[in-house]
Amino acid sequence: MGVRDGGPRWEARPPGGPPGGPPRVIIIGAGMSGLAAGCYAQMSGLESRIFEKHVLPGGCCTAWARQGYLFDYCIDWLIGTAPGTGANEVWRELGALDGKRITLFDQFNRVVTEDGRSVTFYNDPDRLQKHLLELSPGDARLIRAFCRDLRRFAELDPHWELKPPPLKSPAEKARTLLAILPAFRLYWRTAATPMRRFADRFEDPLLRRAFPNVFLQELTGFPLLPFLFTMSCASNGNAGFPEGGSLGLARSVEERYTGLGGHIGYRARVERILVEDGRAVGVRLRDGQEHFADHVIAACDGPTVLDRLLEGRWSSPRTERLYKELLDRPDNLYPAVVSAFVGIDGPLPAGEPHSTTYLLGPERGAALPGSLQHSLVVQRRSDYADGFAPAGKSVLHCTYFTDHRSWQELRKADRRAYRRRKQEVVDFLRGFLAERHPGLEKRIELVDVATPATTERYTGNTYGSILAWKAFSEADDVSTALVDRDRMRLPGLSGFSMAGQWTGMGGLIRAATSGRYAVQFLCDELGREFRAWPSEGAGPWHPGKLGRLPRLEQRGDTRKAAVAE
Repeated sequence: MGVRDGGPRWEARPPGGPPGGPPRVIIIGAGMSGLAAGCYAQMSGLESRIFEKHVLPGGCCTAWARQGYLFDYCIDWLIGTAPGTGANEVWRELGALDGKRITLFDQFNRVVTEDGRSVTFYNDPDRLQKHLLELSPGDARLIRAFCRDLRRFAELDPHWELKPPPLKSPAEKARTLLAILPAFRLYWRTAATPMRRFADRFEDPLLRRAFPNVFLQELTGFPLLPFLFTMSCASNGNAGFPEGGSLGLARSVEERYTGLGGHIGYRARVERILVEDGRAVGVRLRDGQEHFADHVIAACDGPTVLDRLLEGRWSSPRTERLYKELLDRPDNLYPAVVSAFVGIDGPLPAGEPHSTTYLLGPERGAALPGSLQHSLVVQRRSDYADGFAPAGKSVLHCTYFTDHRSWQELRKADRRAYRRRKQEVVDFLRGFLAERHPGLEKRIELVDVATPATTERYTGNTYGSILAWKAFSEADDVSTALVDRDRMRLPGLSGFSMAGQWTGMGGLIRAATSGRYAVQFLCDELGREFRAWPSEGAGPWHPGKLGRLPRLEQRGDTRKAAVAE
């Protein structure tokens, strides 16, 4: 799969273009929101073009190759894998799951403490309840209450908004309300109960520590609701892992977009959004080329859009609050992560679950560079889908929450010290895996470490945050109002809108839906019909559809570390 040609230069023309000509839309960024916006623009009869600074689609939804291994960076589970759900309808429209098998696991995650005790969070509520009661009979009341709520969530339709509220008719709003009303008290109660407060009520210290780590690591400030919603999706097959993984998902949406007639220009970094008389009219690329359009959608990092692409000349009360006031406050952004992929010659030890969170304790956790929570997530990525490791080999994905600042400052100040710190991650993982599976360390072929500085350099995401704004934070209501009230626009600047996780909250399905919303708002403004239909499919998925992958810069002995700068 080669690099997509962005097509000939778009010249300036009067707004709306020549009589009969479709409006032109430039989209900045080929992440999931940009690709989705492009697909929906093409389906709605607009003429679109995406400019992407990198050589691959997907943004953070990506992977890279090394010595025959495929290191899948993004998806742990994908909401919307079950047919008949609203989120699945979005993925079907985007062709994201065409021809792909979905891997479903019978458990969500396992949590192991320093002393070896463990709890497994099974997706089936009955099996989970039996397991938890065996671990801690004294917590029966809380266990039964949690599993009862999980059953209720599993019985509900996992509602997904396919149209932004401002565009809904009174009848559509009434239908939405009627769909929510039967479970309103359940939603309200679980949204008002912080997971940490709920977990602290357990008598068993294992359960107290394990429950906040259901989502691999603790997301501070999260209530019960997202845990119950996501676990219920998993129990219903609606949070599986798609064949091809993260980059495979992005490639499928890219294929859908180009199949609809869209064009992507790779290695095409946008330097400025061109504005004339208070209207966005196009973009200037790093190489000096200027392309003109009737509308510009910025589907990329929010602070970059306002500060660099628009040169700080336009904002709104809500973007000022998001990108100036809330950006540096604790717990508004999803934490940055360190990701380490471990390539192993031979199979992985039998009998282990696909995902385990190890609680390390203060002393051991302090030895893991930059660890925020003294815990480590180990995922058996070669169990998720075929093609992530060469024949006869396996791959682990080890991650933990970290701070962005120390990694970025060290990389800028002293590259050698930065690489030494990454080597400390490698040494920790080798020792850790050797303790749990003696002899495994001798079969490690390479360890590839990516830090928040890698993420920021690769994607441009501020502070290396993969998922941007965290739900149930101070930013949640502001972001919601940016969509529902401002329609993803900036006052005083016409012909422009924003999309993506920095506008409509984090997560792949939210990013895709954000691109959908951007085009729905645009169609409403232009008086055009918004159109969308399922992809007809593109045959069975195969690894060749990933195309040729770039190799991140490698330094030093690959048996010690292959470090991505």
